[in-house]
Amino acid sequence: MIIKQDIIVRIVLQKPTEGVDFGLQKGSGHPYETIQLQQALAQDIRFECSVTVKGDRQKDEKPGFFGPFVQGSPPEKFIYIDIGTYAGQTESIWGRRLKVPLRGITWDTIEEVITSSDLVLETQVPGSGKDGSPACATVKPFGGWKINKLNAYM
Repeated sequence: MIIKQDIIVRIVLQKPTEGVDFGLQKGSGHPYETIQLQQALAQDIRFECSVTVKGDRQKDEKPGFFGPFVQGSPPEKFIYIDIGTYAGQTESIWGRRLKVPLRGITWDTIEEVITSSDLVLETQVPGSGKDGSPACATVKPFGGWKINKLNAYM
């Protein structure tokens, strides 16, 4: 079965560094745009975007991910969260990006998510490091993606 379908993904940043701006990166290279800009306060923050899933379950071991929020080359596609100066917060001492991997998502998961417009793929990742600074680079350890309702989060 060949699939080309848009799905919603949700990234929840847990306990992000307070006073720092975070945003979802749309596009790549120098002309990227930071959207859904949020300054971290005392709670988790979340981002949602649409990604296109393409592939043929019979031929492709894993689903492929595409769209303006998807970065990287197969098999290591990911979504960037821009932080501090990368998110346009010029007075910030932080200039970082957080890579949220699109790995571990199976065809079974995709097929379940596309059965209802009320379902999303969601992940929760640390928003700050052990030292309290904003998390950056590739999320480690990465807990993976789970199916959730559009109007709720884990």
